[in-house]
Amino acid sequence: MGRAGAPWPGAAKGGSVRAALLAGVLAAGCGPTGPPPAPASPSAPSPSASLSPGDLCTRVVAPWARELLAGGDTYGDYQSMGLSNRQHDVLREVVDAARAVRDERGDDAAVRSADRLARERCAARYRDGGPSEGPWQR
Repeated sequence: MGRAGAPWPGAAKGGSVRAALLAGVLAAGCGPTGPPPAPASPSAPSPSASLSPGDLCTRVVAPWARELLAGGDTYGDYQSMGLSNRQHDVLREVVDAARAVRDERGDDAAVRSADRLARERCAARYRDGGPSEGPWQR
């Protein structure tokens, strides 16, 4: 039989060449192709890491206050908005006060008031820093 057990003539020789090529292509795609990557440099601190708790509160509360004054929807609870319970309390106070300003002096005044109130209320709520007691601190 001159085919060395291959199903058709030349299959034994051609099949081994194809198998070798396929193995070479697969092996080339699996290993490193250049020098190893450089070690990761120390990461820079996140922008929020350098903010005080009051400034961080202002940064997250003020945009939500503007969104709510514009008639936007919060699409869920305060946690889905990325707020802590304390920040949510500030947001409710700010929006309630800014809505009263809007009724008296219009939208622009309400937005300015909301930004100012967010800064003031966040500074007051966080003047002693962030949370210091509770089960998450133990």
